[in-house]
Amino acid sequence: MSTYKIELKDGILRVNFGEPAQNDQIVRDAAGRLEEMATSGELAGGQLLKINGPISIPVAFVLAHKLAHIYGAVGFYDPKLGKYVISITHNPSYKLGDLID
Repeated sequence: MSTYKIELKDGILRVNFGEPAQNDQIVRDAAGRLEEMATSGELAGGQLLKINGPISIPVAFVLAHKLAHIYGAVGFYDPKLGKYVISITHNPSYKLGDLID
């Protein structure tokens, strides 16, 4: 069983905690899952990736590092705002802090 679940569904990277563990193991599992997805072509990159689900700060850094290299912009869902907040961008169509549906 994995301590962190990651799946791409309907263009949104869905993330969630799995089996209970400490962040050192969760980070390794998250990085391993991202590598599997990249190798299989499931994470092929593109203009924008939306992420939705609970995340720890160490896992957020792993996702940011891996995904910023293959996506033009990355937005993370903020339930208080009910929107995705652009947190990483190399794409002139999106500015940091933009709110998108």
